[in-house]
Amino acid sequence: MSEVLNKIKGKLIVSCQALEDEPLHSSFIMGRMALAATQANAGGIRANTVSDIKEIKLNTKLPIIGIIKRVYGECNVYITPTIKEVVELAYEGVDIIAIDATKRERPDNISLEDFVKSIKSKYPNQLIMGDISSVEEAIYAQNIGIDIVGTTLCGYTEYTKGNDPLSTLSEVLKNVTIPVIGEGNLDTPEKAKKAIEMGAFAVVVGGAITRPKQIAEKFVRAIESI
Repeated sequence: MSEVLNKIKGKLIVSCQALEDEPLHSSFIMGRMALAATQANAGGIRANTVSDIKEIKLNTKLPIIGIIKRVYGECNVYITPTIKEVVELAYEGVDIIAIDATKRERPDNISLEDFVKSIKSKYPNQLIMGDISSVEEAIYAQNIGIDIVGTTLCGYTEYTKGNDPLSTLSEVLKNVTIPVIGEGNLDTPEKAKKAIEMGAFAVVVGGAITRPKQIAEKFVRAIESI
């Protein structure tokens, strides 16, 4: 097992992201979020955009799962969708590059298998994480050489809406042998703990830790429902 995987095994990975329409959208703030995660004894960081990753590196030495969210027209695949984003992340240097590994059509119409082959050909030592939404996708990701899968997109694709992330995680764990990271709506300490107990290699938590507007909205909805 690689040194990077050893560092994140059994640990919490904090997703430090804020999109342009969110109050905390700032590379500086994401760097401080990563520092807070480090001080909390997290095992890694998941981050979006090269500018955020540069700032995060100034604040922590934790392993980084890097992504670039980029929208191409009406395409639903936006997590590191093309080789362009992969090149940007590889040039900056991240421990793991995460890509959309769902069965949906990619913006450049390249198959997922060919996309992974091109990444591995260009960067043979780069760890690749596939963000999947279903068991079928996890199995396929393993078969085409993806190193790690995460249940990141469970419930976010048209064909998995309403699916329980822990149930999906359980089925994925039964069907693949590569490391499986629990991610996607694991928004309480109890769910994160359960994921590890089930056998998840690590757990990624984002909004429940780093998106105060989203956190506040949960409290507001609860109070307004009285």
